[in-house]
Amino acid sequence: MRKEVEGGPRSLQLTQPDSVERADAARNRRLLLAAAKNLIDNHGAAAVTMDAVAREAGVGKGTVFRRFGSRTGLMFALLDHSESELQQSYLSGPAPLGPGADPLERLLAYGAARLKMNAAHLDILLEADLPGTEFWSHPVSRASSMHIQILLRQLGFPDPVEVTAIALLTPLGATAVKHLTEVVGLDLETIITQWRTMVTSMVDGLPRS
Repeated sequence: MRKEVEGGPRSLQLTQPDSVERADAARNRRLLLAAAKNLIDNHGAAAVTMDAVAREAGVGKGTVFRRFGSRTGLMFALLDHSESELQQSYLSGPAPLGPGADPLERLLAYGAARLKMNAAHLDILLEADLPGTEFWSHPVSRASSMHIQILLRQLGFPDPVEVTAIALLTPLGATAVKHLTEVVGLDLETIITQWRTMVTSMVDGLPRS
């Protein structure tokens, strides 16, 4: 299948590691991420603090801060593998998520994939707790927004499509998913169906030339 590059670079670096990572630094990173994952598996994401990860890994707290910068940086590093897989799927994977399908089909497929991934990692995303301005400028959010903006333009949405992209991504975010599943009591399939209905209605409402 033809590989497609959207809007320039093939992908955005999600957690921005050093361009060349020494063997000992890579080993420390794996050790710290394994310690954080073990804490999540046994005690939940709220148990992941810089102190707790350092104790679990048997290193000084400074090592954790030097490697990840902050607790938020650590949380997003835990999501890096899943985010990278999703990004590669919509950039160069099979249709309908990847290139080759109608832009509406790709947009609907992306919404379902993003919602399922966020639901699967809900505790980690909620604990990352980025303020709104930082959330939308984070590499993960920028990659998602850029992809949706490309599809919206292909569908004929007028600029600035950034507004529409954020409007479509917000219901798929961690806080929205938590509210819809735990407070409203909806299952994921219902949320996906409603999101698809909303997107399809917006596309149907576009002026036709």
